[in-house]
Amino acid sequence: MDATGAIVKLCSVRKRYGRGPVVLEQTDFEVLPGDFVSLIGPSGCGKSTVLKLVSGLSPTTEGVIAVLGTTPRAARDRQAFIFQDATLLPWLTARRNVELPLRLRKVAAEARRARAADFLRRVGLEAVEDYYPRQLSGGMKMRVSLARALTLQPELLLLDEPFGALDEMTRHRLQEELLELRARTGFAALFVTHSVAEAVFLSNRIVVMAVNPGRFHAEVEVPFGYPRRGALRGSAEFQAKVNEVTRLLHAVEVPA
Repeated sequence: MDATGAIVKLCSVRKRYGRGPVVLEQTDFEVLPGDFVSLIGPSGCGKSTVLKLVSGLSPTTEGVIAVLGTTPRAARDRQAFIFQDATLLPWLTARRNVELPLRLRKVAAEARRARAADFLRRVGLEAVEDYYPRQLSGGMKMRVSLARALTLQPELLLLDEPFGALDEMTRHRLQEELLELRARTGFAALFVTHSVAEAVFLSNRIVVMAVNPGRFHAEVEVPFGYPRRGALRGSAEFQAKVNEVTRLLHAVEVPA
């Protein structure tokens, strides 16, 4: 793929499930190399649907999607998906959960152990690699999920509210760790969240979506450079950007 080209490109994409209502209407959108793009909007606006289309888990009804210069299905080996639930297998240890996608790709045992150990170290879990999921906290489980995804060395990381169920302190810590891992590995990211502050802290671009039907309503550039530290959250500039995105979000919410 041309390095100057889009990582993800949606052209006139429309989606409906069966004979149901349109859930995503005539969408044009790009994720560029180096982007961290967050999607935010009311429930039912199609945020998760966008991730499913890009990942190849669901086909478009109309329009074309290109991912890494090819179709979403053909690009599956070059992207990874992290869900809100850590989706760990309870009968496998943390290390063996991280190794699993490499094992499915028939990577040699020694190589996959080394790569799993490396990414567990990067997320600060080398001391608990032999623990089972039931022995791990929610934040630890999400770290394992993140390490597992990154062992695939994805060029595109799709994240569907991965920190939504965590307490605020853990959530902040994992946001910062995610950006540190991104700085080391260079993946582009498409991130779904309901938290405006989370979107502002992580992203260089935020897309606000509207509902009935789901559609892209507005795009906001986030001017803060990387790396980003926790102190950014306390700045007046950060709060001003949160307020800007919040006003756009309130403008598209469905009245009660």
